[in-house]
Amino acid sequence: MADEPLKQRFVVDTSAFLTEEIRRDDEDLEAALERFVTLIAEAKLELGISCYMPPSIQEELLRMLEDRGVDQALQSRLNTWIIRKNPAHYEVMIPAEVVFEFVQEMSDRVDRGLRVSERAVRDAQEADAESLEEHEYKTPTDEVISDLRDKYRRALRQGILDSREDFDLLVLARELEAGVVTEDAGIINWAEEFGLRYLRGREFPALLEEYLAAAERSDSVASDESA
Repeated sequence: MADEPLKQRFVVDTSAFLTEEIRRDDEDLEAALERFVTLIAEAKLELGISCYMPPSIQEELLRMLEDRGVDQALQSRLNTWIIRKNPAHYEVMIPAEVVFEFVQEMSDRVDRGLRVSERAVRDAQEADAESLEEHEYKTPTDEVISDLRDKYRRALRQGILDSREDFDLLVLARELEAGVVTEDAGIINWAEEFGLRYLRGREFPALLEEYLAAAERSDSVASDESA
């Protein structure tokens, strides 16, 4: 576990950087990221606040930024101020109750997925009676399959840990006794199960701004008192 528990640490998810909620009215993605990374740098230098990412999530984020044409210099700044650290998978203890809840949740979701599939089969049987002319691009069965995919994905994946990257983030946060910063509903749900504090990505820039402003006010008061 963390050896400096009073230090502010955060483990930041990809979604915190890509959400449109961090943008001001006149900002595009790159401008919002530039401001965000500057806040992270200032918070590190002035307040000792550290932001971490597992390598699996950092690589995912950099791929996404590359795909969106974000400037390489900005990507390099992000690499400078976000600490890259693998979670200690063999050292961090996960309570048995959390594992039990995860297994039970996945079992319930498989049952929900089966019910969605059964309903889709019945809908396909009913759709066979419809004429192709009533559907401009798809047959009735095509429509049922498309609807099945959407509903099945929601039933099995929405609000759950569904990737190695999500799990890495939570294990690292537990190891460091850090707060989790994310917009992902599944990560938020399981952060609560892990007993972790968390913050929505859209709120994180404002939090850093307030910390920095409070530190500036404190320094100003101390300066006045010593004058």
